[in-house]
Amino acid sequence: MFSRATNEHIFAAATRIALFISVSILAFLLGAIILRGIQAISLDFLFTPSRSFGSSGGIAYQILGSLLIVLTAGIIAAPIALGASVYRSEYMKSQRARRVFDLMLYGLNGVPSIIFGLFGLILFVNIFGTGLSWFVGAIILATMMLPTATLATVNAMRGIDKSYRENAFALGLTREQTALRIIIPQSLHGLVTGVLIGLARAIGETAPIMFIATAFSGATVPASLHEPVATLPTHILALAQQAADPAALKNAWGASFTLIALVALFSLAAFFARARLTAYSRR
Repeated sequence: MFSRATNEHIFAAATRIALFISVSILAFLLGAIILRGIQAISLDFLFTPSRSFGSSGGIAYQILGSLLIVLTAGIIAAPIALGASVYRSEYMKSQRARRVFDLMLYGLNGVPSIIFGLFGLILFVNIFGTGLSWFVGAIILATMMLPTATLATVNAMRGIDKSYRENAFALGLTREQTALRIIIPQSLHGLVTGVLIGLARAIGETAPIMFIATAFSGATVPASLHEPVATLPTHILALAQQAADPAALKNAWGASFTLIALVALFSLAAFFARARLTAYSRR
């Protein structure tokens, strides 16, 4: 048996090794994408449409399509997540019902993304006959984002001191007024953080929208809700199948770098929004 001090040193060394391995893998992946992707980045690449199935031209429509579909998904998911969180926090008094609610959210959060895509394909494309529709893709991505946004909001509401509710009821406020004037403003940072983190995840998804919302080539600015869009993940997938072509491979690295930059942008926005809104709710 080792001494207590030796065990402490072994445990500390093991945690450092685990941290080093994790950071090294992340640094290697990001370094490879940045070093190869930055060579393809230019104003022409970012603001001109792709040509020849993506092997030449830029990624303007892919950026537009990705932002359109995920921002619409965020707009759909935010009010639903807020409403579900308020009901769970203020109206659902049974602890058993709350546990079932939380379990369902965690279960939905663990569903593989391809299952969401198959659900959208069967329900919307096969049954409702919508065809390729970017709006259907936004609905599917909003469904994927719901658990993250709802759980973040529920945790924020759970952290509100009981005295706020007690004082509100003592002043004669109804449950609805308490939710609108106290609970929601105090937990807004959780909703915004959850939605932005969901956006960061959703913008990189391919499987849920590949067969219901996107086109690998030829898609431009959609003129209606029932038209497909081009997105960065599907564009990268299409270019990866042309890996023997150096021009296509270069564009694939550039598109990957752009996608990583957008994910980082949403993640940073979530961090700063949480800090700012948390400070605001404490005033």
